[in-house]
Amino acid sequence: MKALQLTEYRRLEMIEAPTPEIAADEALIRVSACGVCGSDVHGYDGSTGRRRPPLVMGHEAAGVVERIGAAVDGLAAGDRVTFDSTISCGECGYCRGGQINLCDNRQVLGVSCEDYRRHGAFAEFVAVPQRVLYKLPSELPMEHAALIEAVSVAVHAVARTPLQDEAATVVVGAGMIGLLVVQALRVAGAGQIIAVDIDADRLALAQKFGATHTILSRDRSPVDEVLSLTAGRGADASFEVVGATPTFNTAVNCVRKGGTVTLVGNVSPNVEAPLQAIVTRELTLYGSCASSGEYPRCIELMASGQIDVAPLISACVPLEEGPAWFERLYAREPGLMKVVLKP
Repeated sequence: MKALQLTEYRRLEMIEAPTPEIAADEALIRVSACGVCGSDVHGYDGSTGRRRPPLVMGHEAAGVVERIGAAVDGLAAGDRVTFDSTISCGECGYCRGGQINLCDNRQVLGVSCEDYRRHGAFAEFVAVPQRVLYKLPSELPMEHAALIEAVSVAVHAVARTPLQDEAATVVVGAGMIGLLVVQALRVAGAGQIIAVDIDADRLALAQKFGATHTILSRDRSPVDEVLSLTAGRGADASFEVVGATPTFNTAVNCVRKGGTVTLVGNVSPNVEAPLQAIVTRELTLYGSCASSGEYPRCIELMASGQIDVAPLISACVPLEEGPAWFERLYAREPGLMKVVLKP
């Protein structure tokens, strides 16, 4: 099969690779579309330490069942499917308790770290256990279905956060996941949804998706603006969707006393925390990692149009064009959001 391999850092090339063998509980999926995640771009130069070449990356994908293992039930060749990027073991205490994203033995498609190497979906075929496979409705285009993984991250983050009806919320960072968090908050019934970013175009998208207010943080203080919009009280909850010290501080200082801050972004392994503000204002911090069983709900939300990913897709291109598009994403080309590769 053809595959796009990270041969060395900053070097992607098309290769001929063996078609994956499948275990009894797995299905072989012919990949129809695979999105380029921000984590792939950060791994492209080795900065995350979790994309060690040689590796076939890619974990945001959808495709068609090619064949199934002997123990697979309820799936057949030709079924349209997507799959969780987290390959959970299904047996540890966390899996048995429904927290599959915290699986003690988890692997992630397209990731190579000190614990494991698991090739991903920038390829014609990928092998996936049935326990993380989900059937797709016929009306959902494959290019959109490839973004279900990203949608699940946003839906999980909102589900992690206790929100009262008509809650005032702030989303710090209007990138791909931040814009999906905006939509998930709208679906969840948030009253105020205040989006903060340094990019006016992304804020325009946030408004299109349901943000009630937007703040261009390079022009004015987001904390002062949020306080003004909430009658001096602060938001009930904030979502930090970047993973850097300045945006973390913004997310903390935007919420009211007793409020919550949900941390979704993790670009940086460490950030400086405003400890006294967190302690004396008795804030609650939630970490939110990947998703945990939200795929069926996300498929429903996308198929019904309640969450729209079409405006987020900048390009759908053949897999062979992947190296050039990775360079454009790595260079942070203005206006470029989600690129979907098609094997």
